[in-house]
Amino acid sequence: MIKRFLPRSARRLLGITVKPEPPAYQLIDRPGQLQPLLDALDQADEVALDTEADNMNCYRTKVCLLQFLVKGKVFLVDALAPLNFDPLYQKLATKHLVMHGSDFDVRLLHDLRKFETKSLFDTMLAAQLLNRERVGLAALMEDYFGFKMSKESQRANWSRRPLTEKLLDYASLDVWHLFTLRDLLTKELKKLGRMDWLDQQCRRQIEAGKVGFPTSDPNAWRIGKSEKIRGQGLAVLHDVWHWREAQAERLDTPPFKVCNNALLLLMGHAADDGAPEAAIIGCINLGRRHDRLVKSLTAAVRKGLARDPSTLPRRVRNRDNRSLTPSEIAFQDRLKAGRDVLATKLNMDATLIANRTQLAILARAPAELDTLLLPWQANLIRQIPAFSAPDSSSE
Repeated sequence: MIKRFLPRSARRLLGITVKPEPPAYQLIDRPGQLQPLLDALDQADEVALDTEADNMNCYRTKVCLLQFLVKGKVFLVDALAPLNFDPLYQKLATKHLVMHGSDFDVRLLHDLRKFETKSLFDTMLAAQLLNRERVGLAALMEDYFGFKMSKESQRANWSRRPLTEKLLDYASLDVWHLFTLRDLLTKELKKLGRMDWLDQQCRRQIEAGKVGFPTSDPNAWRIGKSEKIRGQGLAVLHDVWHWREAQAERLDTPPFKVCNNALLLLMGHAADDGAPEAAIIGCINLGRRHDRLVKSLTAAVRKGLARDPSTLPRRVRNRDNRSLTPSEIAFQDRLKAGRDVLATKLNMDATLIANRTQLAILARAPAELDTLLLPWQANLIRQIPAFSAPDSSSE
């Protein structure tokens, strides 16, 4: 027990980790219980926020729990409870948020509630700009506070009710130290002169959140290595993939729990090889749900076998994805080399300056620099000698 009472700095120096004590929290899961949180929000300029969602046990991702740290108090809000959430989201939209790994959360809240973030400090983005070796919240908690957080609850079914005390304790810890962590990261970022970089990163995150998640793709059925399947096999793959989606939605379960991609590809290959209907269906094991699903699966296979493959949705070719010319490849290689030199000097991950895809775009169209990258990234790229003379090696 002595290690728990050592100063935090001493625990960090000695590499000692302890199990963190969960804070006191107020659980809001019934009508009429939101008012204390709404009152606290009225008194606060900033809020630490996290969410727990469920995309492993249902067809569409659900927000199951909202965790708030407001004016030193933790509030856990059951997002599946019969509450009027409108006042909560209206007030939250006026606050500065401190979050960790906010990209998923802000997109999800936009899609489900049309929520838009006013301003943001993302501790994961901050840790990346500091070139932290580990940027997950549990890792940062261990590195900065000597706390060993359980990862067991990350795989929990957050849509199951009632929520256990263990899960609620875990959820409360996700926000309890965010303000302190923010302050420590801010101090380090200021020493490096990178606060403006973080601000730009966070503002881009906010704008991405307003778009939400990508809309449905008409070619989403082209899974895995489906490019190796031809003709009737592709038609069968198309129809059994849509069969799986329909069954998953009906059962409110993730598609992979109905049938995984590997089995769908087996069916496509079997059809491509000219296998009969029964052999195609025999590729898949429906387990206990066989009698309920085999009839609809059979109909999907027959539909695919009868479909003209030429009527399938075609991939849209983007001219920007054309292969690079030899001179563009050489330019891209010089940009990458210059970027890597800069990253080494700055002691940061080179892909934070520009990733592989962005370098390829710049190799095709250098004029897109300011549109493609954030100002701090673009300013660094301009420091690369090769960027100011892209054609020098082709003369």
